[in-house]
Amino acid sequence: MSGHGNLQGKVALVTGGNRGIGKGCVLELARRGADVAVNFRSHKEEAAAVVAQVQEMGRRAFAMQGDVACRQHDELLVRRTVEEFGRLDIVVANAAYSVRKPFLELEPEDVAATVDVTLWGAFHVAQFAAREMVKQGGGGAVIFISSVHAVLPIPNSLAYNVAKAGMNHMARCIAAELTGARIRVNVVEPGWTDTPGERRFATEEELQEAAKKLPLGRMATAEDIALGVAYLASDEAAYVTGSVLRIDGGFVLKPLK
Repeated sequence: MSGHGNLQGKVALVTGGNRGIGKGCVLELARRGADVAVNFRSHKEEAAAVVAQVQEMGRRAFAMQGDVACRQHDELLVRRTVEEFGRLDIVVANAAYSVRKPFLELEPEDVAATVDVTLWGAFHVAQFAAREMVKQGGGGAVIFISSVHAVLPIPNSLAYNVAKAGMNHMARCIAAELTGARIRVNVVEPGWTDTPGERRFATEEELQEAAKKLPLGRMATAEDIALGVAYLASDEAAYVTGSVLRIDGGFVLKPLK
């Protein structure tokens, strides 16, 4: 576990922060000294447990339920974060949704639902957060959780692939516009990560067998990804903006057989 205290006095907001990669980000940011607002859509008990873990570290936290695809919710989420903690320094746009179907079977509604959460949700949260950071002055950090799906045409995942590819370029565009406000905007691009969401598509045995075929012999953990997020959120990355940090254990180097 990391013990760096380089986020003391900072306030972070993490979407989809109650499980998987989002949970890992919440806990790592809190370990480094940040107070954290946790957005979640479902699994309320898990959100409460994450908040309790943050509070046990001596940091402040609260959870707010809502779908990031709803722009009004995202505006309220940022507003409440500032009301609770007095400011907002870091936003991690992590919430995502995925429909896995062959292209020939995809319905427009499948694509719309995926893009609404994964791309538009990230846009809404980032925009409201960045507006607050500009108002505060002093800069900030916006971190998008993308995926190797952004660069690999993975079969049966068209909607998700497109949403993540759009996210990567959206992040670069935002980064270019916000340099004057000293708001750094970056992307973390995880590979195959061991999360509850993966269990929607495969059994535990199937996951473990497939993981052995990865270049480093295992899936990423949520903490592997969170360590990269914490770096980009910190002053250690003060000269990093418009970048993509791929944390995939070499996934893109060697296709699964």
